[in-house]
Amino acid sequence: MQAQKKAVSVKKNSVSSQIEVQQQQKANLLVEKNRVTKLIAEKAATTKQLDDINGSLDLIDKQVTSIQTQMDGIAEEMEVIERQISQVSESIRKCYICNPVTGTVLNKFAETGEIAAPGRALYKIADLSTMELKVYVSGNQLPSVKQGQQVEVLIDADKKSNRTLSGIVSWISPKAEFTPKIIQTKEERVNLVYGVKIRVANDGSLKIAMPAEVNFGK
Repeated sequence: MQAQKKAVSVKKNSVSSQIEVQQQQKANLLVEKNRVTKLIAEKAATTKQLDDINGSLDLIDKQVTSIQTQMDGIAEEMEVIERQISQVSESIRKCYICNPVTGTVLNKFAETGEIAAPGRALYKIADLSTMELKVYVSGNQLPSVKQGQQVEVLIDADKKSNRTLSGIVSWISPKAEFTPKIIQTKEERVNLVYGVKIRVANDGSLKIAMPAEVNFGK
């Protein structure tokens, strides 16, 4: 398409040159017309000479109009090529897979060599540099929890000791809910609790679904 565009550009330059030649011939005839008009006034030339010049000028105007029509056609042809190049360029751009974030691949849904159809998921990726811990607090604890509050997050270091990390409260649920079944016993599930999310910088030790505890302090 680029080669085709170049060929059309050459044709455009050629047609432009033809127009310039006709315009130069017209300028020469106008000079001659002025000269003959003065001679006629002095009775040194005939009106036929003037008529011949006017006829030549009319012919040049028609030729310029005809050439200009070719120029318009070339412009339309160039526009079509530009549109095709734009479409191909967009298709080439879409051939590249760009991650929306810098992260870790969690799941793969396609293998090398498979066709990547539009709209098909290839993999699941997540930014694990900061993990989010969700905990639940009772109504009595809620007043001591604030947005942006810095808290201690405890994870297992080994069977007997914990490791302490720093976290920031990023979200507090505006609605109470029954305690999730996976966290508390059946007797305690009737209690209403509030969900709280805490953002924790991940040094690589935190994993998805890892259990943790939070110390909100006094």
